[in-house]
Amino acid sequence: MLSLVACTTDPLAIPGPARSVTRDQAIATAYTYTQVRWMPEERHVLHGKDEDGILVHTPDTGLEAHGFSNGWWTPGTEAKGVPYQWGGFDTPRQFLASIQRGEVAGDISTAAKRPLSDAGTSAHAAGIDCSGFVSRCWRLDRSVSTAELPSICIPLKSWSHLQAGDILLNDRHVLLFKDWDTDGGSILAYEAGPFPVWRVNAASIPVAKLHREGYRAWRYRGMRD
Repeated sequence: MLSLVACTTDPLAIPGPARSVTRDQAIATAYTYTQVRWMPEERHVLHGKDEDGILVHTPDTGLEAHGFSNGWWTPGTEAKGVPYQWGGFDTPRQFLASIQRGEVAGDISTAAKRPLSDAGTSAHAAGIDCSGFVSRCWRLDRSVSTAELPSICIPLKSWSHLQAGDILLNDRHVLLFKDWDTDGGSILAYEAGPFPVWRVNAASIPVAKLHREGYRAWRYRGMRD
């Protein structure tokens, strides 16, 4: 059963759609996704086809038995963070409401799912994917895909120009930049999985790794300081 500590201000509320966003708002929204606490149940697990025939693999700890890695939540043990869902665009509150209804928790990206694009999105899973996450952080009114993101951004000439709320993007994934790590060779970023697990995480990521994987730096045109 889901329960939250009563509070005069909803700690899981995020700002709604708007034409622009401040850097502080973007980072605050990202942080909120990492703080969602929920209790997984067996009914939230699915490794197989949903009611509509779409193949789903939830990122629970049984994921490895199906040939995939980075599963993290276990039925009966409190989980923290919104799970990755292919095509997902849930707010934190929408995720909790969906879980309460009995929808499954997350749906990982697979080689079979990627060519399907939106047709691979399950209507019976809850969570958020990498571009949906950035879209929520930027207060967009819909999930803008990784392929579409450059159309609403300007490229940064140098990574030294990165500021909180900017993104690093390659042809498959997007990260929300927060700051430079103290070692100078890594960035601090928020992302919706898959590493280190399939959920919204805050992580320190080596710049050399990102360069090898073809990431480029972009800034949303609606970003405000």
